[in-house]
Amino acid sequence: MVLRYLLSALVRKAQVVEKLSESLPVRSAARLTARAALGAQQVGKDAAGRALRSRTVQQIRQEASRAPGGLGDLSRKARRIRDSLLEDVKDGVTDASRQIKHRKR
Repeated sequence: MVLRYLLSALVRKAQVVEKLSESLPVRSAARLTARAALGAQQVGKDAAGRALRSRTVQQIRQEASRAPGGLGDLSRKARRIRDSLLEDVKDGVTDASRQIKHRKR
């Protein structure tokens, strides 16, 4: 309880915060955090772009433009979409694992 009070009192002082922000460990942590956030943002943009170009999304758009013929036809379409979605997810996982292995080297 006392430690929490002391830490909050120190953080409220502008001079202490300024000194901490100038220290090497805090600057390094900030750089690392920024790099990780920007990297995650880029990976998310790439994944979203791949998803929009994927066969599954194209199939969904094609199927949505057509009127359903019946339950049997609808279940076949759903099965095809599910299969292509699973294939796209597997491709994405293998691509991601390759990227991770490549970054480790």
